[in-house]
Amino acid sequence: MTAGILVEGVGKTFHPQEGRAGTPVRALEGIDMVLPEGAFVAVVGPSGCGKSTLLRMLAGLLPCEEGRIAVMGRAVEGPVTDIGVVFQKPVLLPWRDVLGNVMLQLELRGRDARAELPRAERLLAAVGLDGFASSYPHALSGGMQQRASIVRALVHDPPLLLMDEPFGALDALTREQLRIDLEQLWLESGKTVLFITHSIDEAVLLADEVLVMTPRPGRIERRVDVPIPRPRGLDGRSHPVFRTIVDEVTRIFLDKGVLHGTGERASLLGAQSGGKGS
Repeated sequence: MTAGILVEGVGKTFHPQEGRAGTPVRALEGIDMVLPEGAFVAVVGPSGCGKSTLLRMLAGLLPCEEGRIAVMGRAVEGPVTDIGVVFQKPVLLPWRDVLGNVMLQLELRGRDARAELPRAERLLAAVGLDGFASSYPHALSGGMQQRASIVRALVHDPPLLLMDEPFGALDALTREQLRIDLEQLWLESGKTVLFITHSIDEAVLLADEVLVMTPRPGRIERRVDVPIPRPRGLDGRSHPVFRTIVDEVTRIFLDKGVLHGTGERASLLGAQSGGKGS
């Protein structure tokens, strides 16, 4: 199986803008990572560990000055245009309805939006937005807006989907449903997915492999396989391996001082609730 993403020896330092005071910030250090085509890999780590920085470098939105990044067999030397990206916020255009926001992806690529309309409608139905194609963002809940942004990222049928904390700002029930919907979309499409999250539960329930990152400068501390059968849906947490893996990742964060707790098992409330910022 070929690599969907290849990262070798990648580091990143942010320097103060010219003429401004400040010290350099080392965001990433020695990142090595391989995502096979069709894999679903989650990256979990504390705020500020460089998760979002890594994703932006994979998308070519930040330059790679140390090491090497290749996406779908091509070196990343600028913005990668044939992938899908879902950010923490939906970033929908308020003057366009849901379908208009989705079709913008195709219009910007010079593709025939009318020919792609059936695919857009199928995707909207798959995420529970059938009947809302003509609704405007202000009339939608946060979860519905994020569903629209996922469809926008998928409508041009990209081989790779990068997702940066896409459920972090949502309530627990909406987050759970979107997780289930995303797993089903992935099972049907076979795309390569890199999913950034703060939530240990979310990472384990979604991914084939969880990459655990350290506090800044972010390093990949451990790679953890997730051999839970699919589809996992609502039953994933009841599988005996689920708790074993969650505890393993939690112990890593305890050892690194990211989590603090008493007794053998720390409370996972903070890790499971997610949050903003990376």
